Amino acid sequence: MECKVRWIDGGMSFLAETGSNHVVVMDGAPEAGGRNLAPRPMEMLLAGAGGCTAFDVVTILKKGRHAVTGCEVSLQAERAETDPKVFTRIHFHFRVSGKQLKPEAVARAIELSKEKYCSASIMLGKTATITHDVEVIEE
Repeated sequence: MECKVRWIDGGMSFLAETGSNHVVVMDGAPEAGGRNLAPRPMEMLLAGAGGCTAFDVVTILKKGRHAVTGCEVSLQAERAETDPKVFTRIHFHFRVSGKQLKPEAVARAIELSKEKYCSASIMLGKTATITHDVEVIEE
């Protein structure tokens, strides 16, 4: 895996070019010299953890032949007060929808992601306490 990040505007905006040929812009907060034009790098890290675990949950449920139709993960994070301002707490709230989804199957998929498959959240768990809850929505 590779990525190239380039400073682009003389302010605090950066362009990331991924190894899979995608581009993402990041920017800093105005108080840090940014112009608030794009997500902050730490927001991207949090979003990556949400995307990673959502990907796992959907994949696990589909492989189990569960009729999953939607998966949304809302994340709330706290950071350390001093540098390095690592994440210290992250809460994942899952909203998983489908037809006749069994809550225990959804809970198992989330647990497998948390304990075995989601590299991003497992890595962040080295500095942060990670919690989660889930809503299963019948469609």
